[in-house]
Amino acid sequence: MDTLTQPSDIQQASGDSGGVQGEARKYIQPSSENAPKLVELKRFLIDWINTQLKQENIVVKSLEEDIFDGLVLHHLLHKIGAIELDVEEIALSAGNQKRKLGVIIESVSQSLQLEESQLRWSVNLIYNKDLLATLHLLVALAQHFQPDLALPPGVCVEVIVVEPTKNGMKTEKAMEWITARRDQDASSKRDAFDQLFELNPEKVKDVKQAIVNFANRHLANLSLTVTDLDTQFADGVILLLLIGQLEGYFINLGTFFLTPKSQEDMLHNVSVALDMLVDAELLDCPIDPADIVNRDLKTTLRVLYSLFLKHKNR
Repeated sequence: MDTLTQPSDIQQASGDSGGVQGEARKYIQPSSENAPKLVELKRFLIDWINTQLKQENIVVKSLEEDIFDGLVLHHLLHKIGAIELDVEEIALSAGNQKRKLGVIIESVSQSLQLEESQLRWSVNLIYNKDLLATLHLLVALAQHFQPDLALPPGVCVEVIVVEPTKNGMKTEKAMEWITARRDQDASSKRDAFDQLFELNPEKVKDVKQAIVNFANRHLANLSLTVTDLDTQFADGVILLLLIGQLEGYFINLGTFFLTPKSQEDMLHNVSVALDMLVDAELLDCPIDPADIVNRDLKTTLRVLYSLFLKHKNR
């Protein structure tokens, strides 16, 4: 597996500086750090912050290096949200910086009306210059306070998930969306499946059967048969094999779990499949792999329908 970005990452994953003891941590895969869409998003956020704080003579050059101590976030919240915080202007010691950052993060949670379980960042992650957490925080602020801001769409990165276990460290790869494929308003619009489930629920069975027939026609060469669409795509295996058949991919068995034994294995498989669909430009909105694994029928149908639309005449 690729080397993690910083030598101290494994220590952070076990709780030394990144979070709760035993808690899984995520890092952007080093090979994804120079991906054009990610580079574009970082540049966009830097330019956005500098434009907002121009009159205050604050210049950000690096998201990782210039955001962590709370100074920029303090001024940015005041500028875009008129939020007044009872914190010192400049905190010099690490302890004071983290206390200031804690007040800022709490204010953000209240403004965005997010519970702790919904946060994709924390004081420790931001203070430790975690790029993924910093990006999620800044994107959330931009979308909340300036919803018309044209953030670069469709930014999705490969991440490494590191989780301490009894036998050491478990690592796996997954895909994570940072911005929607379309702008926030467009991605929140109701689609045909929303209308189908709410207005014509009696037709859902017919749609499911049509997609099952489509899948079985193309899986016949592999001697596979889908009988229950609701459950058989949850582990990602048949989905990956179907994509391979339709898109002409040879999927190396070493890239996914042919016999997944845990939810983490299934999440990995589905993430790999969704990444392939994104690369093929078949998905026009973000899909959470967990929805597929948790057998959300509407989400499963959306994904399969994207393949059906492209290959229905084959």
